[in-house]
Amino acid sequence: MTEPTNHFPLTNSRTDQVFPTLTLAQIRRIATYGRARSVNRGEVLIEQGDQNIPIFVVVSGELETVSPSGAHEILIAIVPPGQFTGEVNTLSGRRALNRIRAREASEVIEVSRDKVLALVQTDEELSRTLMSAFILRRAELFVQGLGDLTVVGSAHSADTLRIKEFLVRNGHPYAYVDLDRDADVQGLLDRLHVSVFDVPVVICRGETVLRNPTNQEIADCVGFNEAVDQARVRDLVIVGAGPAGLAAAVYGASEGLDVLLLETY
Repeated sequence: MTEPTNHFPLTNSRTDQVFPTLTLAQIRRIATYGRARSVNRGEVLIEQGDQNIPIFVVVSGELETVSPSGAHEILIAIVPPGQFTGEVNTLSGRRALNRIRAREASEVIEVSRDKVLALVQTDEELSRTLMSAFILRRAELFVQGLGDLTVVGSAHSADTLRIKEFLVRNGHPYAYVDLDRDADVQGLLDRLHVSVFDVPVVICRGETVLRNPTNQEIADCVGFNEAVDQARVRDLVIVGAGPAGLAAAVYGASEGLDVLLLETY
């Protein structure tokens, strides 16, 4: 694994918005919503697939965000003192896309998801900082294919196109392995014990192999519908989980609304 000196290469120049450094006054305000923790080097704070994701503000030491990839990891970001973890799934309630671990012995402030929601509803300045970072980080993860899904398929397959369209509509990051262009794709298929007749294949969190899955099966694997209670009355229902719908849902949740985001299968 090759480690960048700081964060993953950005596709835009808004580094200070994607990875903002909080002031001492801002850290003190966040601390009233969370709890101080000491963490050891190598300690995993969030595992890929975890629910009810907290954020961590680094007081001293360093954390790292990594994307598990088989037996290896891709380093996404190093989180130094004054910076914080988290992205859109913290607010939306969906599962963690990546793993967060202490790079060295560190002092952090842990803020639970419920407290993060309370914070963005009551502190306008911190709300702008957190919301902007969360949304921009999700956009970068999507562009660079750093998430919890790998799609193995072909541009000549209608089902491959269907699956990619479904993930794009939901703004869900995924890596793509092209059956027609990747020289080592046969080795990958052999390791997964699948054949070309099973393609498209979706690998969920490096553990579950879905052979030509339906959109419903993919949604179930990544947990899109875990929070849906059809008998519950919502404050706001948003139809369409594209970039605009996702942003509307996140900002609605930040205002304390009970939001339901819908997308077609």
